[in-house]
Amino acid sequence: MWAVLEPLMPVRDLRKGGRPRVYSDRLVLDSIFYVLRSGGAWRLMPHDLAPADAAHRWFTAWRRDGTWDRIHDALRRRVRVAAGREPEPTAAILDAQSIKSSEGGEARGFDMGKRTSGRKRHLVVDTMGLILVVIVTSASVNDRPGGRRILQHLAQTFRAIALVWADGGYANSIDSTLLSWANDKLGIVLQIVKRTDDVKGFKVLPRRWAVERTFGWLVRNRRLARDYERLTANSEAMIKVAMIRLMTIRLAGQAVRWSNAIDREAARRIDAERLITV
Repeated sequence: MWAVLEPLMPVRDLRKGGRPRVYSDRLVLDSIFYVLRSGGAWRLMPHDLAPADAAHRWFTAWRRDGTWDRIHDALRRRVRVAAGREPEPTAAILDAQSIKSSEGGEARGFDMGKRTSGRKRHLVVDTMGLILVVIVTSASVNDRPGGRRILQHLAQTFRAIALVWADGGYANSIDSTLLSWANDKLGIVLQIVKRTDDVKGFKVLPRRWAVERTFGWLVRNRRLARDYERLTANSEAMIKVAMIRLMTIRLAGQAVRWSNAIDREAARRIDAERLITV
């Protein structure tokens, strides 16, 4: 994994002087990945990793200077190219996930629909499930206002996106203002993929399974099974760190095991698409 990440890490300018670094970038990354995967508190860091204050300080510094964003975007382009796709996508999937948060912190609310007190993760992913844009808000933010905000960010960042799939929570037969706004203001066609009323239990829906699988990837990291961050900016950064780890594992050639129904179905559909293109 380090061989993939090392060229993407910030280059240190030794001419600026100051005290030399005590902990290497690799050790700091291992420490951050430990917190991500274990879900433990920063202060419970094992002694063979970087101290908690140093690891958290660099996590925050790399968030502020855009290092996480640069690494995440570079890895996403590499994963897409390795899969035979164009570096930048032209279609995406939009969805949101309400998740419980710990006590305190900013932007906490109650989602009446999911009966969840905490925050809401708004994601836009490409057709491979790789994150394009992530925004964390209070759980009380409705899907339509949250969708308007994240779609505007998507249009500014990815100008090639012309089609976005979403679920019925973003529009219905009574209120379709979000669809018309996205088409008129952003030039994006927002297509709703609805679930049929006669289907009970789990069902993989067309296109929407990609973003649902991404939510499954995220919550496998115990730090993301619940929102423990006091700042929403740190929550967004931790989500990108989780995707950085996942994409690095892929590029390093490590095997991936499908452990649940949606993963197995996603793998089957991806294999079927490859056979069609061949």
